[in-house]
Amino acid sequence: MSVAASRRIINIISIIGIGISIALTIYFINLGVFKDINALRGLVGDSVILGPVIFMLIQVLQVVIPIIPGGISSAAGVLIFGPTAGFIYNYVGICLGSVIIFLLGRRYGKPFILSMISDKTYNKYIGWLDNQSRFEKLFALAIFLPVAPDDALCLMAGLTNMSTKRFTLIILLAKPASIFLYSLALIYGGTFLSGLLG
Repeated sequence: MSVAASRRIINIISIIGIGISIALTIYFINLGVFKDINALRGLVGDSVILGPVIFMLIQVLQVVIPIIPGGISSAAGVLIFGPTAGFIYNYVGICLGSVIIFLLGRRYGKPFILSMISDKTYNKYIGWLDNQSRFEKLFALAIFLPVAPDDALCLMAGLTNMSTKRFTLIILLAKPASIFLYSLALIYGGTFLSGLLG
């Protein structure tokens, strides 16, 4: 399959995922689950094991295949499970997904990466790979701060000679800050906006 065809399929899946996310959000607003935290928590069921496992699998999936915007699922984790458990489930799912896409990028190389990200993003960051030592520092900083396209950089890291162990260590140490900040911004930003609109 060509890069263009693969990219088209990924784009279609992403658009469908965003459409489903919007439809579910509207549905949940009509149910009132965003006003009642117990109703929101009820969406994942009463199971203390199955709910978190399903949520972490969703987080892995949204990293590997961009079906749901990561910010939405991260905020949902904190809202549904609470700040501590939500953070842990977000952290585990996102870290697992990051390692998976790194390994996929390494295994399938540039054609696979180009099917997952735009040429513009690829061309913007490919220069980072010229210097291995510099790339690792920039990569760690980008993962630490919630401003860069983490998933794209994880894929592109597969083109370097960075070891899986080193990649995993960077993800495990740098991800907590970005997940925490991103989740807080989405939750409190959403609360602030709903207060202005309500």
